[in-house]
Amino acid sequence: MKRTEMLKRYLLFVISLFFIGLGIALTKNGAIGISPVSSVANVLSHYYTCLSFGTWTILSNCAFLVGQILILRKNFKPIQFLQIPLFFLCGIFTDFGVWITQFFIPTTYIMKLFFVFAGSIVLGFGIALGCIADVILNAPEAFIKAISITVKKEFGTIKIVCDICLVILSALLSVMFFKGKLVGIGEGTVISAILVGGFVNIFCRILRRPLTRLLEKK
Repeated sequence: MKRTEMLKRYLLFVISLFFIGLGIALTKNGAIGISPVSSVANVLSHYYTCLSFGTWTILSNCAFLVGQILILRKNFKPIQFLQIPLFFLCGIFTDFGVWITQFFIPTTYIMKLFFVFAGSIVLGFGIALGCIADVILNAPEAFIKAISITVKKEFGTIKIVCDICLVILSALLSVMFFKGKLVGIGEGTVISAILVGGFVNIFCRILRRPLTRLLEKK
């Protein structure tokens, strides 16, 4: 791969992180739950308010990176450390998205559903751009891929299992922190889990060919 194409692919990946952060912020602002992969960070940000949601997102991505190292061991490739500056960017973009969306607080349940739906579209768009860039995976997806390779199961199957585990962990933390109440997760978590994958597929089908031509153009 030529240097110019590589630079364009990493630029596209950075752009994808911006939309991922914005999508996460929109679903969070809906206040009825967030995507499973961000659910633990969301619960922790509600309880330990000294750190922002974006900071907790960075810390959770650190945990995903450590998980990859423990699972893959000698098969862990040093290039994967490039995830570190990228998930810092994702955390910054997430906090920026939260700051933007704070001016649009949904007051009705329909509006909250709209925010979850809109956030799922934006999140799906961002993930699709990252898939098309095809340079490096986000820390959560790389963690899932590491498990998939190790246990020799399909990526999609492992993602479902991991999403379920993250939601259960989030629920347990919420019940423990908030005296039996579910805070930071809800029906929006389920809606996001169902919708995002579909939107990723749609955007990949629409954008892959034109964006790939642009990336490969001299």
